[in-house]
Amino acid sequence: MTEPLASGQNELLRLQRMHNGAKVTPTFSAAEMSRRQDGLRHSLADLRLDAALLTSYHNINYFSDFLYCSFGRRYAFVVSAHRATSISAGIDAGQPWRRTFGDNITYTDWRKDNFFYALQGELQGARRIGIEFDHVSVDLFRQLQDALPGVELVNIGQATMWMRTIKSEEEIALIKAGARTADLGGAAIRDAIREGVGEHEVALAGTQAMVRHIAETFPYAELMDTWVWFQSGINTDGAHNPVTSRRLRRGDILSLNCFPMIAGYYTALERTLFLDHCDEASRRIWEVNVKVHRRGLDILRPGARCGDIAAELNEIYRSEGLLGYRSFGYGHSFGVLSHYYGREAGVELREDVHTVLKPGMVVSMEPMLTIPEGMPGAGGYREHDILVLTETGAENITGFPFGPEHNIVPA
Repeated sequence: MTEPLASGQNELLRLQRMHNGAKVTPTFSAAEMSRRQDGLRHSLADLRLDAALLTSYHNINYFSDFLYCSFGRRYAFVVSAHRATSISAGIDAGQPWRRTFGDNITYTDWRKDNFFYALQGELQGARRIGIEFDHVSVDLFRQLQDALPGVELVNIGQATMWMRTIKSEEEIALIKAGARTADLGGAAIRDAIREGVGEHEVALAGTQAMVRHIAETFPYAELMDTWVWFQSGINTDGAHNPVTSRRLRRGDILSLNCFPMIAGYYTALERTLFLDHCDEASRRIWEVNVKVHRRGLDILRPGARCGDIAAELNEIYRSEGLLGYRSFGYGHSFGVLSHYYGREAGVELREDVHTVLKPGMVVSMEPMLTIPEGMPGAGGYREHDILVLTETGAENITGFPFGPEHNIVPA
């Protein structure tokens, strides 16, 4: 089951090959994973690098199909001209090997520097190594310099980000499956909404529906990280506010947020709802946000510039006297992403982002207004759809309806 990689007493091994069991059914085909790793190798050649040392959740997952659980330990994926190897902690035993498209080396806990010892072996002879400057901390950078003396560490974070922004057909198929899962979670949430029910109970209904659907649709996938943020009343003011036990009341503004996770790929459904009725002031603000959302869906196309989209949508809010209540940018790239890792920051619908959208990108439209407590229509209003950009336009893969005509839920 295990093969020692270092001499010494068995109980004091620094490294092991914990190749326990056979490789599992992967998320993507061998051709898809080879395409990714070969693309990374092309970047290494362009940058005159001997290897890439990836440490982030998103890049390790994207290039290896292994999503690690840190729990205070370090992980890496090393790609060179002819090898691709994940480096994982012994606490995970054979799971990283079974999931990695490539080889795997396990380091033990017997010495604090065993992770770096593993890197030294895998990167022997390398003189220029690509690392992710946007993920490596100052402490880790210094530790790498100490462990790899004479090696030049070069930023490869930007290059890998741009690789991830263009999705393959297999990725798009997975993202579409995630969007369908989110719609099912939204339907379960809507069915669970009623007066007196706690936010947490409504959220559980959506999470359970999504996890069960993922288990049926992807029987070989690890079931992890799918969640729901369901907020009510003042709790809707922030897009990422946690679920509480607050109980729903008639007339409450509600925020439905479904986040299925499949093999590290995040999708989302977000909707504004009201319980029983919506007062006049709230409906006016809601309808303005829906107007912005519809316009955003219309102009989210290949060839559009991210900042230009934001500027045009700003004008709608400005004309209604609501621009000052806009909460954040209008959308972002989708793919390997989660609430605690990953971000393709080059594709965000913000005024200061000048990226031109291209076919193969997957981008959300998600305008939000937050009206402070004490003002008419107080609360957070947000709609969220996901669009796949094609050669001729964009395909909206979100099916759950939005707007006052659909989402005032009877008590």
